[in-house]
Amino acid sequence: DAARAHAQPLDGPLVGALGALAAEHATWLHGGSFCELAEDGRHYNTSVLFGPDGSLMASYRKVHLFGFDGGETVLMSGGDELFVVETPLGLTGLATCYDLRFPELFRALTEGGATAFLLTSGWPTPRIEHWGILTRARAIENQAWFVACNEVGAQPGIQLGGHSVVVDPKGAVVAQAGTQEEVLFVDVDPEASSQWRAEFPVLDDITIG
Repeated sequence: DAARAHAQPLDGPLVGALGALAAEHATWLHGGSFCELAEDGRHYNTSVLFGPDGSLMASYRKVHLFGFDGGETVLMSGGDELFVVETPLGLTGLATCYDLRFPELFRALTEGGATAFLLTSGWPTPRIEHWGILTRARAIENQAWFVACNEVGAQPGIQLGGHSVVVDPKGAVVAQAGTQEEVLFVDVDPEASSQWRAEFPVLDDITIG
């Protein structure tokens, strides 16, 4: 219920503040996710990406809603659009939390040109082993960089697992956080994905879909 109580439109103060922060520091900023209140009254789990001038480059509404018969499936509407954006990482696909469990989404982003993925998440501690396996699997399957930020701390009844991670296109973990707030600094070669795809062209052998 708190999600809807604190929902904001894309032109609200939260998104405005994030855009201003990106512009102030002349940097790319991926923010989210938050409960977006759309013009039609529906609610979405939305992540936003800003360029270094503070402009909104993309707003991704989470496609796969978590909760089965409750949670997001009751409170939110699912998005129906995927985004691949040119960033310093290369062509970058956006995803959120539960999306991680659906390889088809990341393959679609790859088919859209993505060589890197950005994912924001509230992944819980009891399933944190899945987080580690799936972030690497999505990188390996698509031969792409995977930058995944996960919350730490607790929400009512839920301990968040942390372990934010950066995985290279070969599936190697190049940086990983722990279970407390932490900042990771990573050098990323945006050409690494294309180089690995040329050296080991597994994506050329896709025969289904």
